[in-house]
Amino acid sequence: MKLKNKEIYWGVQISSENKLLAKISAILDDAKTESISIINLKNKTSIADFFVIATCRSSRHTDATANEIIRILKKIGIKCPNPSGRPQCDWVIVDAGEVIIHLFRSEIRELYNLENLWGMNFESVENKTA
Repeated sequence: MKLKNKEIYWGVQISSENKLLAKISAILDDAKTESISIINLKNKTSIADFFVIATCRSSRHTDATANEIIRILKKIGIKCPNPSGRPQCDWVIVDAGEVIIHLFRSEIRELYNLENLWGMNFESVENKTA
């Protein structure tokens, strides 16, 4: 994918500086994953800059998609540790450094609903003590 100065991809503005996010989005699109969401985590946590969340059709599709992400990223010099969530493959997490990819089966994604958790404004939440 060739990026002009800035493009909107899956609802998130991607600049040419963040080629990793664009590459991962393209891999997920090619793998026929569904409902791809990108959550910007900057200023929310230090674990990553972005979460990419995608729905896979089955456990087998989840496993194959994780393998494809790792294979392609390795070709461009990004080594990912072994994904979490195997062998069940209901929810597989691929850590690509600044981008963490969550691959879900549909019902598991609905159960955990990460978009609502990480999409909330943490600064507006009041801490209540018991």
